[in-house]
Amino acid sequence: MVNERDYVDFSEFGPRRPVRGGVRARSQRGAAFARTWWGRSFLEAIEQVADAGRLTRGRTYARAGQVVSYSLEPGVVHAEVQGSQPRPFIAVLTMRQLRDDRLDELVQLVRATPGMLGRMASGALPQELGPLLLPTTASELDFSCSCPDSGWPCKHVAAVCYVLAERFDERPGDLLTLRGVQLDALIGSVQSESAAAESDDLYGQQIELPALPAPEFRPAPEDLEAVLLRQALRMTAEDERTAELGLRELRALYAALNG
Repeated sequence: MVNERDYVDFSEFGPRRPVRGGVRARSQRGAAFARTWWGRSFLEAIEQVADAGRLTRGRTYARAGQVVSYSLEPGVVHAEVQGSQPRPFIAVLTMRQLRDDRLDELVQLVRATPGMLGRMASGALPQELGPLLLPTTASELDFSCSCPDSGWPCKHVAAVCYVLAERFDERPGDLLTLRGVQLDALIGSVQSESAAAESDDLYGQQIELPALPAPEFRPAPEDLEAVLLRQALRMTAEDERTAELGLRELRALYAALNG
């Protein structure tokens, strides 16, 4: 039974009011939204728990630029979304921040995957982190709005989700911020754990050394200028015959060493 105090007659509200300078979505037609793996995956996670009808209306709001402004902070996104009323509604998306075991798992995954830390430091967000960063259950999300619609989420918060998806297209690392993870702190944790793991073997007894390179032997006469070598031999020899003999003996000596 519907409580009379909770009943809202939506027919008393008119069409949405146009917004100047709002956050207008790049996507302007079709059901497809977002163009990168992170943007699409974020929307897919939202669509798993949200009302399809309100998402459709939220998509329309996002394309019309009804999101006046928004701010992304650790664990929460606050936005102003213009509806049918004179003042914008306050729409809020909350996402659970990573803590304890989940955060440790993130650090261990980054440390164990070759090259991942470098990719993150350069601004990329590897897809391997998706299972840890994207919400997988409704318990990790919450939606609220100052509008009278009790939908979860309402179209105003849904519009914010679509705007966020396009933001993650351009700046996927902001999903770390939304999850309460600071990139610098994450890099520091990975590096400190790596250093701690290396310090367990203080004297290097467990390090497997590479094989020694095989030296390449070349007789010295082959690397010397022939004319200069003969001139040097002539300076110490009595005659040309002695110099020639010295050159043959020198080559024979290096050949014996090479053998």
